[in-house]
Amino acid sequence: MDQFGLIGYPLKNNFSKDFFTKKFNELGLLDYTYRNIPIPDIGLLKDMLVFYPTLIGLNVTIPYKQEILRFLDEIDISALEVGAVNCVKVIRESANPDEYKLIGYNTDVYGFELSLINFVKDISKIKKAIILGNGGAAKAIKYVLQKHGVQMISVTRQATEDCIGYEELSKEMIESSQLLVNCTPVGMYPNEKDLLPIPFDYINDAQYCYDLIYLPEEPSFLREAKKQGASIKNGLEMLHLQAEKSWEIWNNS
Repeated sequence: MDQFGLIGYPLKNNFSKDFFTKKFNELGLLDYTYRNIPIPDIGLLKDMLVFYPTLIGLNVTIPYKQEILRFLDEIDISALEVGAVNCVKVIRESANPDEYKLIGYNTDVYGFELSLINFVKDISKIKKAIILGNGGAAKAIKYVLQKHGVQMISVTRQATEDCIGYEELSKEMIESSQLLVNCTPVGMYPNEKDLLPIPFDYINDAQYCYDLIYLPEEPSFLREAKKQGASIKNGLEMLHLQAEKSWEIWNNS
């Protein structure tokens, strides 16, 4: 039996489990399983891999996309450049559950880039963007936009060397940006009423607003942006695309 799973903590949704369970059934892979594996500490990764000796593929979510790097034997070049991993291939060449090799990838890059192209059609018209959040997912989004020559402002609750605080986000910054991307979990189920502390009144109908959240279908960030006339898109397509890329990686020798 080949096993796959999602690690993170806490695990609030079942997208990956439902997606891959459906895929296994459609492909007739009845001995394949996918499970959610909440681990409260990334230091428990080795124990988990020993506990599930037939586990050969992992998806990684909040808060371990960056923390998992130090446990990997190899990292794909794009994941290394991003500085975050959300897909791990587990190579087992021995019956000993203690013996394995971990290779990390970032399929968020692939998923977001293709989803963004489907959304805006022509990325070249995106000259400036505002990235809300600075976690592992945000790093993948910034990698894609940097690849396409987009100037970016990163915004977080607490200003850092590389990010401004929400209170510093000005009218000029917002109005001069063609794209705003929410990479935070604010507004995610079951906390749909939570709202990012940004001046939504400055968003306009010439802008694109993308939210990595897919549950609810219209998160609070997109709801407020829609009121201002902006074009909106949630993260469901990106999730499907990155999941398909993970499946391709796990099956590629």
